[in-house]
Amino acid sequence: MTVCFATAPSSAQTSQPDPEALAREAMQKLVEKQAREAELKAIEQRLAGNADARASLEKEIASIRADRAALNKALLDTTARTQAGEERLGALEKRLALLQSSETAIRRSLEGRRGLIAEVLAALQRIGRRPPPAVLVRPEDILEAVRASMLLGAVVPDLRQEIEILATDLAELVRLRDGIGVEKSRIGEEMEQLAGERQRLASLIEARRGREASAAKDVEAQRALGSELAGQARSMRDFVEKIEKEISVANKAAEAARQAIEQETREQRERMTALAFRDPARLAPKIAFADAKGLLSLPVAGSRLRGFGAPDGAGGTIRGISLETRPNALVSAPSDGWVVYAGPFRSFGQLLILNAGGGYYILLAGMQRIDVALNQFVLAGEPVATMGETSEAAATTVGVGTGQPVLYIEFRKDGVSIDPTPWWTKSQGEKVRG
Repeated sequence: MTVCFATAPSSAQTSQPDPEALAREAMQKLVEKQAREAELKAIEQRLAGNADARASLEKEIASIRADRAALNKALLDTTARTQAGEERLGALEKRLALLQSSETAIRRSLEGRRGLIAEVLAALQRIGRRPPPAVLVRPEDILEAVRASMLLGAVVPDLRQEIEILATDLAELVRLRDGIGVEKSRIGEEMEQLAGERQRLASLIEARRGREASAAKDVEAQRALGSELAGQARSMRDFVEKIEKEISVANKAAEAARQAIEQETREQRERMTALAFRDPARLAPKIAFADAKGLLSLPVAGSRLRGFGAPDGAGGTIRGISLETRPNALVSAPSDGWVVYAGPFRSFGQLLILNAGGGYYILLAGMQRIDVALNQFVLAGEPVATMGETSEAAATTVGVGTGQPVLYIEFRKDGVSIDPTPWWTKSQGEKVRG
């Protein structure tokens, strides 16, 4: 329920700073601070990404260096195997050359004894064609046989020895030639493979070296970018801190100006309200009810039993306040308003509802007698009802059942109960709060 009072114009002194302007300035600085904080967050995110990228690049460089070390070791092993193969090939070639020299010497020796060998071979051939004669033969045949036997006896042992040595040397020579050929073929294949492997390793090392150099450049670039971002972040943090200080100063100044204006406005409102309430001829509220906070007097002298929002003992809450009064206490209107209901209501005794304007209504219940009529305009402080000797039946709900008269007061706005405490004057509000 709503009671309206006529508003009284108030103006701050021109010397007072404008709290709205200060508040707008603080809001602008706050918006700027939020924008700078967003930029700072973006920079910090880029800085974190920069650190991750730099760490990844450094890890990649370490991996590349480890790979390069392994490749270098493989290349060294390959070179060692190649050189060992070349040494084996050189030793085989020297041995082959030595055997070839021996072969040449043997051949030269055989060439020197070619005539003797020819004679021996011829004698052997003749012997093969014509066997030695019997004992009883012609003398010339015996002489020829003796001569052949002597010749063979002198030559054949040496010849056999030479032939055996030559055969042995020739067999060894053939064997060595075959082995050297196989070794040469194998070493050639191995050297070809090693050469290809060396070329592949060299290309891979070159590629790794290039990647390492590129990664190192990227790391330097990321490090430089990180330093730049860190500097920007520091500068942005300093700027944000500066704006925060300015916002704090502006807010304090705006709050001080607002409090000064509110104090002056409150004093003017109280003066205007006092003047408005002193006009007994008014036929409508001179101050809006919403602007009357802290200016209304309690409708009756008494002490609080229950406050707004307190448990009602039935699982709900009290939607107003309850005041314990003296018997036959006089009840006055808390504010200007029109009487929209006056009469008994269920077990609450007499109920009075005032329309305070602006959607506000004031309910007073628990009286024994109402002294105003329906649609009557009543003034703030005007007597409107009288309490009884004891509490009405509603006291069991809104009071505590002490037997003393209980006045129930409820403020409503657009059909919803609201806390009336802010509307009472300070001393009375403290009294109501207990």
